[in-house]
Amino acid sequence: MNVEYTGRQFVITPAVRKQVENGLTKLTKLLGNNFETHVILIAEKRLHKAEITIHVRDNPIVGAAEANDMTSAIGEALEHIDRQAIKYKSRWKTKRRQAAKKKSVSADAQIEEVRVAVGASATAAVPVVVHGFPNAVRMTEAHVVRTDESVALKPMTLEEAIKECEFRDRDVFVFRDPEGRVKVLHRTKDGKLELIEAP
Repeated sequence: MNVEYTGRQFVITPAVRKQVENGLTKLTKLLGNNFETHVILIAEKRLHKAEITIHVRDNPIVGAAEANDMTSAIGEALEHIDRQAIKYKSRWKTKRRQAAKKKSVSADAQIEEVRVAVGASATAAVPVVVHGFPNAVRMTEAHVVRTDESVALKPMTLEEAIKECEFRDRDVFVFRDPEGRVKVLHRTKDGKLELIEAP
């Protein structure tokens, strides 16, 4: 752990160094010993400022505080850094876990192929591919969004509805024909429009 001190209108005493280093040793349990620290202590008229910056894997964690005396300012800055270090460590752990989960999900979702040789003897064996599918089908939760852009308020002919559907750039378009029957235009995956007539 490398600590660099800067004092602006403030003399850095051994007691201040000890307070900072005791606070940083608590962080070594979370972040390890491989981080650099820069401590800036500023004394203004009646206000003392402490700014502590830690660089962990090229990510800066900054804790800044102001108080009437320097010891309480340093204590608050160390508390800020402690909270941020906990968040950083939990974010880092979840990123690593998610990467492992994604790999396992994609492996489960793929179709499993097993090559088997079938035949009476090894020379007469014919290779056969057996497909194994995932045990559980993954269902995604439906995401419902209400909109009025896919519904025509006035009756229109089929040609008008097709033009309106193209103009609004919708995959589903609901309209009434001049006789008052409800019809739905639906764009299929291959880009064609499909007409659905409601009874």
